Amino acid sequence: MPRVLLIEDDAAVRDGVSLALRRRGHDVAAAASGEEGLAALPSFRPDIVLLDLMLPGKDGFEICRLIRAERQLPIIMLTARGDDLDVVLGLEAGADDYIVKPARGEVLEARIRAVLRRTALPPDGAPAGEPGPAPVETYGALAIDRAGLVVSKGGEDLALAPSEMKLLLFLSATPGQVFSRQQLLEHVWEHSYHGDARLVDACVMRLRTKIEDTPRSPRYVQTVRGFGYRFGPL
Repeated sequence: MPRVLLIEDDAAVRDGVSLALRRRGHDVAAAASGEEGLAALPSFRPDIVLLDLMLPGKDGFEICRLIRAERQLPIIMLTARGDDLDVVLGLEAGADDYIVKPARGEVLEARIRAVLRRTALPPDGAPAGEPGPAPVETYGALAIDRAGLVVSKGGEDLALAPSEMKLLLFLSATPGQVFSRQQLLEHVWEHSYHGDARLVDACVMRLRTKIEDTPRSPRYVQTVRGFGYRFGPL
């Protein structure tokens, strides 16, 4: 079962979430502050991080950026409110998804599994046994190795978060095809309900800062106004 690092300063929430996940078989390490959570990363080696935004000392936004600077671990942020600026800032800091507190154990489990499945699925989304695309695809200075899950630009490997990698792989599998935000939520984030388009927009923004020469005039991940996003045309 996935190892979960929970960073949450509220003792009641921390105990409740830890208990719910342990009952489902997870190995859980719980930290009461961001600094404590960062210190636990090397020894605990989690598969995913659940990160509260409102932490004492270094807040969740800063902790998210610090984790992202060193590791490409999946991060789900925990927030008490789902419709305010905190969500946008958390996603822009590098979170892959968010959960509004309080959340039932089955919701936590489903969201954790959905986030982790992004890195476990065949990169092109094709069923096992079917022929896939060429191992390395090149688009200008951008090279995408689907088999190795490596993206490079100008010969230098890029550090992409799991959601950024999955989004790029999905869009680039069919260059020129336009996908709505809802379609991307369903295929990349595996949100079958009418999800939050901010997940998509924030991920696109972060991805563009890494792969585009000029993020405001994107060459690779382009906006089709009123419809959604596409990869190219270059």
